[in-house]
Amino acid sequence: MRKIITISRQYASGGREIGQKLSERLGTGYYDHELLEEAAKGSGIHQSHFVENDEKRTNSFLYLLSTTYGQGGVPFDDSLFFATLNAVRKIASEEDCVIIGRCADYALRDFERVLNIFITAPLDVRVKRAVEVYGIAEKHAEDYVKRIDKQRISYYNYYTDKRWGQPQNYQICLDSSALGIDGTVDLLEKFAEEYFK
Repeated sequence: MRKIITISRQYASGGREIGQKLSERLGTGYYDHELLEEAAKGSGIHQSHFVENDEKRTNSFLYLLSTTYGQGGVPFDDSLFFATLNAVRKIASEEDCVIIGRCADYALRDFERVLNIFITAPLDVRVKRAVEVYGIAEKHAEDYVKRIDKQRISYYNYYTDKRWGQPQNYQICLDSSALGIDGTVDLLEKFAEEYFK
């Protein structure tokens, strides 16, 4: 049976780093931005469009009127979402993997025994990490963290029949500040080993 893990995360909670380290420990593939490359290959849409619109929706009415893709006038955002969804499903059907964000828990809802994880941390911890790790200017960091979370919430809630961050969507929710990045990886490694037995 495959080991398929999805990690949803609040911005600057360390979810990406946790996912990378967990995939190394478990010997699985790791997909974050790599997923966008796969979606581009599978759809024929240039990768830059996936990068520009990653985990966010453009709500501009004029944008939606002027940018359609494919037959039937499908809004471009929706085309990007479905291409990403298809890439997630293709990867998960082919290999053991850790997939970061992109509604992967929803995309794989009919797959057997997917381990869905949500990583959170207090706002002040995430703001500090945004400054120190991602180089966000300190005076803008709190607003930036909140804005990225808001985009992720909007994207997830629009495209799925679930609510982003709700505990019932995941097998485990963790505050990464409680044990630190490596401690969180240790705990998740043990959890995954038991889960996939």
